[in-house]
Amino acid sequence: MPAVKTVPAGSVPTEGVNSRDDLYTITVSTNLVLVPVTVKDDSGHLVDGLLPRDFSVFEDGRKQSLKFFTSDPFPLSAAIVLDTGMPDVALQKVNQTYTALSGAFSPYDEVSLYTYSSTVSQVTGFSKVGDKLTAVLNQMKLERGRNNGVPVMNGPLGPQGPTVNGIPVERPGAQPNISPPKEVRVLNDAILRAALDLSKRDRARRKILFVISDGREYGSRVSYSDVLKVLLSRDITVYAIGVESAAVPIYSKLQKIHLPHYGYGDILPRYAGATGGEVFSEFNRDNIEVAYARATGDARNQYTLGYTTRATPSSAYRDIEVKVARVGLKVNARAGYYPLPPGK
Repeated sequence: MPAVKTVPAGSVPTEGVNSRDDLYTITVSTNLVLVPVTVKDDSGHLVDGLLPRDFSVFEDGRKQSLKFFTSDPFPLSAAIVLDTGMPDVALQKVNQTYTALSGAFSPYDEVSLYTYSSTVSQVTGFSKVGDKLTAVLNQMKLERGRNNGVPVMNGPLGPQGPTVNGIPVERPGAQPNISPPKEVRVLNDAILRAALDLSKRDRARRKILFVISDGREYGSRVSYSDVLKVLLSRDITVYAIGVESAAVPIYSKLQKIHLPHYGYGDILPRYAGATGGEVFSEFNRDNIEVAYARATGDARNQYTLGYTTRATPSSAYRDIEVKVARVGLKVNARAGYYPLPPGK
């Protein structure tokens, strides 16, 4: 037998050679896509009792084999985004519902609160539901919205300054150029801020973005498509309580009309539809309170389907379609995703 030579520990370079720690390390590369799915009947009630064989999932038109399935409820990480730029009459109606909003979450959930109008502010960080959230929401009852009514464009209270027979005093001969003030409402910016914070929460939780707004968007630094990419790449679902103009039954059609200086108002249905969420459009206080429980209940009690994909990390969008074998059921799931690498 040849002599066995030993050397002091750590004195042998390990470049290109597996270390001792690598002997018991197993590396598995997998691309698991999780798809939360809400199933309701014609009456809008959640349908339970479905099995894996009842679902079919397609990615870019190709049927996928399910590798994961559960109907167990998930704890929530929820970012509440409150629009304080709504008309004051609308905001005061919402202010009266905060007790029901706090009660819609369970002790196992964690909630963060954001407000926005012309800017975005984080009121509280993520914390368990309890006295802290209740105290903050009670304080929010003092918030006031913008003044009601049509902007004053002429007369002594108008923005054009003093006039004589319609001619500006300060610049005789100049014709007044009067336009309504721009109403900045950075809904896109607010959703992006909350989504980036949500993306850092525990992956074992269902991540939802809970927007309370009339849906008006104008003046954000980021676009709808940019924000949607963040939502879809980080598995975040948008639920919304639409109030005032967003509660009109034909809201999704009327609000597609762009009014100068007032922006667009169809953003909320687009966010919710693309991410597998829903917009609950309500006019009165009682219905708003019921909508809170419906939204959190839907998010918590979804079916979760999982499949592995060959999609490599990229910026290419992947389409998802979920079907249920039973007739007469409404299936709601996100429309697709971006297979971005973790941490991007």
